Amino acid sequence: MRHKSGGRKLQRTSAHRIAMFRNMSASLIKHEQITTTVAKAKELRPYIEKLITLAKRGGLANRRLAMSRLMDDAQLVKLFDVLAERYKDRNGGYTRIIKAGIRASDAAPIAIIEFVDRDVDAKGQDSAGRTV
Repeated sequence: MRHKSGGRKLQRTSAHRIAMFRNMSASLIKHEQITTTVAKAKELRPYIEKLITLAKRGGLANRRLAMSRLMDDAQLVKLFDVLAERYKDRNGGYTRIIKAGIRASDAAPIAIIEFVDRDVDAKGQDSAGRTV
């Protein structure tokens, strides 16, 4: 039986897929809006929503679980301090996916995944000191 073993493979190995979702979730937490393909956005949504639920519960064990899935200290602090407070009264549905047409180079369907009630000023921020 294959219960609970679904999900898109996205033409990647499991290690590459895990690393990709770590990077995408860190970017989404940092910028609060990212552009990606529709398939990746649909797979990222449950990954990031589970992280926000961990942050809302708080505590050291949940912080360590979130760190093992996120692997980014700065974004972990923002997740637990800013986003957990923003969504404390919301029972799920922290992100939205907006379809944004097709990519010109390979005709892949593109989507924008963003947080509901996002901070508009967070888009384009970079902790390395350079602007995007």
